[in-house]
Amino acid sequence: MATAAIGQAIRTVPSHCYSERSRPEKELGYVSFRPSQNCFKFEAQRLVGIGHGIDGRITTAIKASASQAPVANPVLNPSKSDLSDSPKKSKESALILIRHGESLWNEKNLFTGCVDVPLTKKGVEEAIEAGKRISNIPVDMIYTSALIRAQMTAMLAMTQHRRKKVPIVLHNESEQAKQWSKIFSEDTLKQSIPVVTAWQLNERMYGELQGLNKQETAERYGKELVHEWRRSYDIPPPNGESLEMCAERAVAYFKDQIEPQLQSGKHIMIAAHGNSLRSIIMYLDKLTSQEVISLELSTGVPMLYIFKDGKFIRRGSPAAPSEVGVYAYTKTLAKYRQRLDDKLP
Repeated sequence: MATAAIGQAIRTVPSHCYSERSRPEKELGYVSFRPSQNCFKFEAQRLVGIGHGIDGRITTAIKASASQAPVANPVLNPSKSDLSDSPKKSKESALILIRHGESLWNEKNLFTGCVDVPLTKKGVEEAIEAGKRISNIPVDMIYTSALIRAQMTAMLAMTQHRRKKVPIVLHNESEQAKQWSKIFSEDTLKQSIPVVTAWQLNERMYGELQGLNKQETAERYGKELVHEWRRSYDIPPPNGESLEMCAERAVAYFKDQIEPQLQSGKHIMIAAHGNSLRSIIMYLDKLTSQEVISLELSTGVPMLYIFKDGKFIRRGSPAAPSEVGVYAYTKTLAKYRQRLDDKLP
């Protein structure tokens, strides 16, 4: 069923989507984003190497397709058994990843983990800014963690979307919840986006560190031990999760629930957390356990991937931030990123 076209927007902004800890790493080219008959097509051309003034800019041209299949019924849980009947036959799908905006405990430099803490004013502004950067990219479904800071980020981001569809959280925890949240207007359904919340996308559980000040904890236990708890792959903090344990649940959920939706042609946004998203990026970019521990994600900055022919193609940020540090890559990872960019079609 036809819907209103998004329109056309062309945005040219400096890109620092990937950076080393010591300096920003310039974007390697430009990306043009244009629709084909049934899907959005991305083309990339590599221009120059790292760190050359005006060439370190990214241009993104986005134009809407004139028609699109209706959104899935937001009062039903999407299931893999329904995918074969999906009206969308696109060979390309957009995947947007957003780490939640700054939380009240981020601001206080406390270990947060699975404690359910809301956003600060800055976090709200980051979520809104993230929404502006993805406002022209189609979104058919949203996945968030079960924590309020990720849910707030997703909802606030969608207030900026040009399609003005309303994100609606699915409540399928009981039959009564399903019935009480049922929508009876077909027109309203068409203007809605289902939001699935999943604990598997929660932040890594920091155990006995949750609520402690990070600096004070380092002074108490020693910087090396606390660094090991925070940045090793397979060593958990006391009674908490390691990154490896977080990755097991987050990646399994992504493969089982989200990837089939991308395969069916749906455009997906995930609003989650530093460690759950690092885990997913490790899977998408085929990073090793040693590479992923050096990976950092800034709050409130969207990252874009394209799913095509069973592969994930990283496209950076739809509109890069003015600050550096979306990814804080080591030199090893910077070289890894260079190899990936060399392989872009």
